[in-house]
Amino acid sequence: MTKKVFIETVGCQMNVLDSELVIGALRKQGYDLTDTPADADVMLFNTCSVREHAEEKTYSSLGRVRLLKKDNPSIVIGVLGCMAQKDQELIRKRAPYVDMVVGTGQLAEVPKLVEKVKATREPQLAVSLGRADAGRDEVEASFVSYDPTRDPTMRPTPFQAFVRIQIGCDKFCTYCVVPSTRGPEQSRPPAHIWGEVKQLVDQGCKEVTLIGQTVNSYVYDHGERQTRLSDLIAGMHDVAGLERIKFVTNYPKDMTDDLLDAVRELPKVVKYLHVPVQSGCDEVLKRMKRNYTAGYYMDMLARCREKVPGVAVSSDFIVGFCGETDESFAKSMDLVREAKFKNSFIFKYSERAGTKAADRYPDDVPEDVKKRRNNDLLAVQNENSRLDHRAQVGGTVEVLVEGPSKRDLASGDRPAPGAVRQLTGRTMTDHIVVFDGPDRLIGRTVCVAVTDSSPFTLFGSVPTDELVGVDLANTDRDPPPPPAAPHRFSLPLA
Repeated sequence: MTKKVFIETVGCQMNVLDSELVIGALRKQGYDLTDTPADADVMLFNTCSVREHAEEKTYSSLGRVRLLKKDNPSIVIGVLGCMAQKDQELIRKRAPYVDMVVGTGQLAEVPKLVEKVKATREPQLAVSLGRADAGRDEVEASFVSYDPTRDPTMRPTPFQAFVRIQIGCDKFCTYCVVPSTRGPEQSRPPAHIWGEVKQLVDQGCKEVTLIGQTVNSYVYDHGERQTRLSDLIAGMHDVAGLERIKFVTNYPKDMTDDLLDAVRELPKVVKYLHVPVQSGCDEVLKRMKRNYTAGYYMDMLARCREKVPGVAVSSDFIVGFCGETDESFAKSMDLVREAKFKNSFIFKYSERAGTKAADRYPDDVPEDVKKRRNNDLLAVQNENSRLDHRAQVGGTVEVLVEGPSKRDLASGDRPAPGAVRQLTGRTMTDHIVVFDGPDRLIGRTVCVAVTDSSPFTLFGSVPTDELVGVDLANTDRDPPPPPAAPHRFSLPLA
């Protein structure tokens, strides 16, 4: 009988990609995915430690499967990723029935560890060295390389994929656990990345998103020369069949002119930059150890817009960080009004054990104040987004059609072949567009006339001439449908 694996993923793009690679490796061992925990022989929980809510979500999920384990002791339950790297003993204490705890740098070992659990029924632990455990070279060496076996069914769509170009982080922002959970910053060799992109395109992938904790910090040292992110992008730009190249997330101080030139000059590069600022107050930025001022950020933003006309920029904010006063928060409000971001991801500060902020500063902003500031900042950003979207009404945008819209999927209806339904996709500036069209457009790039907007979405229609030459009733090769999501994941994609 076919062995089955269930996986639940929370967190960022890194975790989504980690899950894809883990499932790809398990498929080689004869496993198929299931979205029903009770049917699984192996249950995996790929975790996030950036916020307390993400950790509690994992513990809640583990609590729900405890009875399954009691009824069927042969099930292998594994906790993977950042929580596993950070909280091995706590996981064992709160969920002693967990069989495997596997850190971010040891995920390539999952198939072998599963077999060890089955053979011995003994718990397995595999984590990388921490920064305090050894020298940098030893810590880096403790992160096991992946066999880049990809599983298209784990992606948001079959024609879009994440490609990791670096692991770890050396920025050491005081609020962040990533330097301890994912280790030192390491850039992958460019030849490996180019080969992976070519492999993905051969599988039908049209858009790749290059990911790294601070992706624009990518530098690979060859000894006599270096490959920068701009060089890396240029090296994959002419791959036949590749239509779009994205990269996230960027660090403000590493937004170099050569990278902006590449975004402007290379047609396949999406004209969108996600550059978190986190706060508009210099005192707060200093406590966060972001190593720039609000003025520096705004100068960087102006340079982006000058170098890449029409570029869309989004950001991240943390509200209620240690010592943030009403005056400090007002500066963030002012920055958002002036910056006019396409959108912003706004989060309430969550103290994380093991970070410098937890050691140095009291979490002294009350929860109700954090919530109010979150809502106030979001209101300003939503107005900016409304104006940004409204300015595009009457124009035409190029959209990579990703699949049915959320509303269409929620309806549960299954339209007849060739029938029109509500579809969604993104523009070259990463704006979401919703429009009516047949399923045969999924996976294609089409022009859409923008007819209306909301603060979050553009609405449009596909001109008739866009369908000329596309036989909607019969084609030799249909684009692959969106996956049925045989795994679970919950993440902010930024």
